[in-house]
Amino acid sequence: MGGKIYVEDVVKTFKGNVQAVKGVSLQVGDGEFFAFLGPNGAGKSTTVQLLTTLLKPTSGKLEVAGFDVKKEPEKVRLEIGVALQETGIDPDLKGIELLELQARLFGFSKKAARSRAEELLELVDLTDDAYRLSGKYSGGMRRRLDLAMTLVHQPKILFLDEPTTGLDPMNRKAIWKEIKRLNKEEGTTIFLTTQYLEEADQLADRISIINKGEIVATGTPEELKRTLGFDAILLEFDTDEKAVHAQQLAHQMRHSAELLKNEVTIYAENGTSILVDLIRTLDEHGLHPSKLNVQPPSLDDVFIQVTKEQKKEVETSE
Repeated sequence: MGGKIYVEDVVKTFKGNVQAVKGVSLQVGDGEFFAFLGPNGAGKSTTVQLLTTLLKPTSGKLEVAGFDVKKEPEKVRLEIGVALQETGIDPDLKGIELLELQARLFGFSKKAARSRAEELLELVDLTDDAYRLSGKYSGGMRRRLDLAMTLVHQPKILFLDEPTTGLDPMNRKAIWKEIKRLNKEEGTTIFLTTQYLEEADQLADRISIINKGEIVATGTPEELKRTLGFDAILLEFDTDEKAVHAQQLAHQMRHSAELLKNEVTIYAENGTSILVDLIRTLDEHGLHPSKLNVQPPSLDDVFIQVTKEQKKEVETSE
């Protein structure tokens, strides 16, 4: 089975009858780079904890690397590496000591543990800081050390739960580069959860979007963008108030429009065809955008639309 993941109709209910995961089904192929997107509280982290044996499902089937997660959790743990949002790094130990300890826990001899630790420190560009206390590391360095610790036993599947949250752009790109290399050169299956849509777009072969515990869309980045079937017209104004007014006018023209501070994104099947009427209407109301772009939909647009549609469905059913 290699690095495959299989999830069928999985439910996780917590005390108080709170359903964090509601019948999730998904498959990840051996060597695939899979991204799991969703807002805070959508069920991403709960799903990862179920797949990595940290939580038990209420119902449903989970298989990781060919093993049943409920029946064979010990075998699953030997095949996976897990980097959660909070790093499990002892600040009183040096980088190389942490890696050696991790290797010994996986059965390496003392000599082999030292060799593997040095190899991994070089891999994540921490060789010069090997003998510094990890508590003195920067956030980006701790993330890279945490990644190295998950790789000690050369796992078939690597679970990364929002690994770049809080990192500056330089450190984020460094993490991207390494996990992409692991996937392409080592054949490691990657299961990445993230809130950064650009991250999923840049890295993933395939994406699932989860919202309110349910998967609402799945496909390659390009497939998801094509499902929208329209262009995005981005208007930027010098005040938030003008943007609000522009959104109201777009709605009056029967166009879908999303507002973010002083920016309005209007969605239309053929963006260029409505520009003349749109600009004329804005001009009649004294609204003159400082920027105007027409572009194909992005993953951000996909995310906004599918989560909004799900919200409408829930409200209608209620």
